[in-house]
Amino acid sequence: MTTAPSAPVLRRLLWPLLAAALVTSWASGFIGIRYASDHATVFQVLFWRNLLAGALLLLPALMIGPRIGLRALLQQMGFGCAIMFLYLGGFALAIGQRVPTGLVALISDLVPLAIAVLSAPVLRQPLKGRQWLGTALGAAGVVIASAGGLRLGTAPFWAYLLTVAAMLVFAVASVLQKKIGAVHMPVHQSLAIQCLTAAGLFGICLHVSGGLAPPSDPHFWFGVGWLVLFATFFCYSTYFIALRIYPAAQVSSAIYLSPPVTMIWAWALFAEPLTLPMGLGLAVTLAGVRLSTVR
Repeated sequence: MTTAPSAPVLRRLLWPLLAAALVTSWASGFIGIRYASDHATVFQVLFWRNLLAGALLLLPALMIGPRIGLRALLQQMGFGCAIMFLYLGGFALAIGQRVPTGLVALISDLVPLAIAVLSAPVLRQPLKGRQWLGTALGAAGVVIASAGGLRLGTAPFWAYLLTVAAMLVFAVASVLQKKIGAVHMPVHQSLAIQCLTAAGLFGICLHVSGGLAPPSDPHFWFGVGWLVLFATFFCYSTYFIALRIYPAAQVSSAIYLSPPVTMIWAWALFAEPLTLPMGLGLAVTLAGVRLSTVR
């Protein structure tokens, strides 16, 4: 008679599947933006992505979960402005300017390093020497990886800076969330508010620049559907399921694998450059991230 596997054994067996799903879906957000931006403007892609995702979540957000108070609503709208509008909009605009998609993913995933640096003055959590070394290595890796793209002139210089700025916005928003003690709410409620807030802001940008009407190109709608279903719903669900089962450090370590997956994916689909400096920079950055985040 065989016995059922114990819970720790099941967790070990489930981890490779969850990690693979998380890494793939996380990388798919960068790939989806890159694909859809070939068939519409970046603002059109992000407006319809956020509007559809928020609309699909609105009824569950109103019907399921605690009542949403004014303070919680305003906080989530603020985070929606920072994360869904400025952060996603920044790296999406950089991709639209043809900054290599894998490099954008690499810079975007430097958020833990930026949070570690900002935590010292804002949260009174000073860094250890090892963490400072990891931060320096992470920054050096990005410089190494991006040097080839800057020399090739594949995108304007400001687009590279925009990716860094977008990453810093996300880090600042995360630290402030800890500082002010944000009201906690179920993820489907917070995601609905943040997506609809971003949709409103992207809608204003579209209205100023030419109109809200989406293109009729089916490739555009495929890209938006990809972003809504896979890069938003599936990715967030997998992320929070993983956090419920495994330590946060373990889950974060899987996300750090998304840049190489994105680089290979973008190379295969869009013939984007996959160079030795990018690989070397990625390795240096991953080493820096590990030094800074593993305690």
